[in-house]
Amino acid sequence: MAIEREDVCILIPTLNEVLTITPLIQDFREMGFDHIFVIDGNSTDGTVQAAEAAGARVVRQSGKGKGTAIIEAFSLIEEPYILMLDGDGTYAPSDADRMLAPLDEGADHVIGDRLTACDEGALTRLNHFGNHVINVLFKWAHGAYLQDILSGYRAFTQESLERLNLKETGFEIETEIAVEVVRNDLKVVVIPVSYCERPGTPTKLHPFRDGYKIIRTIYRLAKVANPLFYFGLIGMLLTVAGGLLGVYVVYEWFQNIERIPMTILTVLLIMAGLMITMFGLLGDLFLAFHRETTQELKKVREELEKLKRKME
Repeated sequence: MAIEREDVCILIPTLNEVLTITPLIQDFREMGFDHIFVIDGNSTDGTVQAAEAAGARVVRQSGKGKGTAIIEAFSLIEEPYILMLDGDGTYAPSDADRMLAPLDEGADHVIGDRLTACDEGALTRLNHFGNHVINVLFKWAHGAYLQDILSGYRAFTQESLERLNLKETGFEIETEIAVEVVRNDLKVVVIPVSYCERPGTPTKLHPFRDGYKIIRTIYRLAKVANPLFYFGLIGMLLTVAGGLLGVYVVYEWFQNIERIPMTILTVLLIMAGLMITMFGLLGDLFLAFHRETTQELKKVREELEKLKRKME
């Protein structure tokens, strides 16, 4: 049985999207979706008025940034299913049913993959390449290849949202959602979706600046999700630096030149690198134990719920 329209909230974060928000809302309303929620980042071009006129519920976010808007919106939604997409007209409402279908089949989270079949001109070669690099880095750091972790087209169950601990305030929010989904072992389904060229509105993304922030977020969040990667990378860099310096010291020694301070620095770098790597190994062991304990507690909780239902 398909998910009922009244059980779905269409969440649209916006910032100066007056050119696209009205047709976007109208398309969803024509498809039978009545719960359309626009969380606006204090637009100055009439986006709020246009969205309200089109029949959406509109709330102005209290802070700044896309992440802040999404986190605030999640706390205000009561419907059991949420379909989220950007308000810039790049995502197609016609993909809504395909995005929601996996939730009806037991998935916790659905990601709309833009990269498989995006329209010509929708992404520059630089952006397309950058997205693939970020997806690979995410796999190295968090152990899952989700094909398009930066996609703004996503579907959630209300229950799965309650398990996500989200804090990012900017465009890094999609990355944090992907990290939390993997960390909490949620069932994820990736669906190829259409991605259209922006209809005349300027992009708010800066490839290099925002790309750096996203990569930094992937690495920073690995401290909890994958400590071996986080500490191991630091340890490897220190060990390699110590090794290269050691090669120079040995070469100089063969030339009858003693480099005592450099020798001490070499030993310290290698020892520090190995110790930090050991911290990563220990952290990984503790994390594995925590995950096993969490799984056992989940099984116990499920058994208790089954027993409770039988008694009722």
